[in-house]
Amino acid sequence: MAANLLTLNTEKTELLWAGSRFSARAQLGIKGPLVQFGTETVSASDHVHVPGVTFLSDLSLDKHIAGVCSLDFHWLRQLRLVRQSLDMDSSKILVHAFIASRMDYCNVILAGSPGSMTDKLQHLMNTAARLVTSTHKFNHGLS
Repeated sequence: MAANLLTLNTEKTELLWAGSRFSARAQLGIKGPLVQFGTETVSASDHVHVPGVTFLSDLSLDKHIAGVCSLDFHWLRQLRLVRQSLDMDSSKILVHAFIASRMDYCNVILAGSPGSMTDKLQHLMNTAARLVTSTHKFNHGLS
């Protein structure tokens, strides 16, 4: 790094010590190694943020899905307040801009995920569809 005139920003550097939930790391509470870069030391974390995605140390995406759902349900609540003032096309545009585009970002990492994880995202999409169509949860037919 020094040869290329690069320096390490310890504020932005994250180290993930990964292993399964049943490994010695999890059972013994081993935090992971400390990595020394010149005079800077980076310690392992229980999660890391890659742009758009949060990985836990067992490489599960629970925290990522919880974050996406939390923020998107916030936007759905905000859009519900103004929905009666919008036509269907305008509400489709807003739902796509604030909810669907965020859900679609990096969704390829969810391939092969268990249903318990993807069910939360499906519930979010169903709620967004009900907002666009102005229907209630237990309406069976769309007009």
